[in-house]
Amino acid sequence: MAKVALVGCGAMGSVYAGLMADAGHEVHAVTLWPDHAVAMAEKGIRVEGASGDRTVPLASAGTTTDGIGVCDLVIIATKAFDVDAAAKSSTGLIGDRTVVQTIQNGLGSPEVAAESIAGDRIAIGVVGGFGASIRAPGHAHHNGMEMIRFGAFDGLPMDQLEASAEVWRSSGFKVALFEDVKQMVWEKLIMNVSFSGTTCATGLTIGEVMANPDAWKVAEGCCREAIAVAKAAGITLDVGDPIEHVRKLGSKIPNARPSMLLDYNLGRRGEVDAINGSIPRLAKQYGIPTPVNETVVAIIRAREASFPS
Repeated sequence: MAKVALVGCGAMGSVYAGLMADAGHEVHAVTLWPDHAVAMAEKGIRVEGASGDRTVPLASAGTTTDGIGVCDLVIIATKAFDVDAAAKSSTGLIGDRTVVQTIQNGLGSPEVAAESIAGDRIAIGVVGGFGASIRAPGHAHHNGMEMIRFGAFDGLPMDQLEASAEVWRSSGFKVALFEDVKQMVWEKLIMNVSFSGTTCATGLTIGEVMANPDAWKVAEGCCREAIAVAKAAGITLDVGDPIEHVRKLGSKIPNARPSMLLDYNLGRRGEVDAINGSIPRLAKQYGIPTPVNETVVAIIRAREASFPS
């Protein structure tokens, strides 16, 4: 069994932690939420939803990485804007064969992590179709578990990438490894771009967005702009019709509220800059107009203006 540190044990990270601990791995959870840390330390982590319902003890749970020591696998599952701090706090967890997986929405997180961690230790992770949320401190729920993908960032040996993937497989996740990490990231990004900003701006679930012609017009517009940028950048999207691909994935978790909406409802800043905001930034290189994503970003920034930074 592997020694695993979950740095950023929010909704998604809690699902990973619970299933990995249930499989017998030594799991250490690190979260910014003190009440969540206390609940996990005292009672274990409860994970329920698509994978069943279990409550399992963790090796440790806290708000820092202090005392954890070198791990086989470090999973940085924070929000994109917290990756820098998470990577710096994780340096003491890394040994000669430790794999560090960065799993964030949007673009740019592996590059930020590589400012503190050697690139040949890093794997880029993409997950989706979970619809995860925190029901209460120490209690995570998820609607599905569709997409788990990894690829080497900058020279991570394949045998070590495979070993890190096996930790997930042994915990009940289906994992695919990619050589073309840009394809891997963008096939997830078009899903995030479609639903994250749109649900946050409207307050609707993914299924409600798809069922509402006006909301879907916004979601589809965001997606088509992202597809145009990917095409201009020479990025492969091997998903058939990308719009139908997004709708198919969305139909599997119709009741899900993406993390950007959940964060807004809790009065917390979300990841709009890393997700919808990444499309206009890249589009400028190719002269591609992105009015839908720009409008969605502006609406969400205005709604979050009073939130803590």
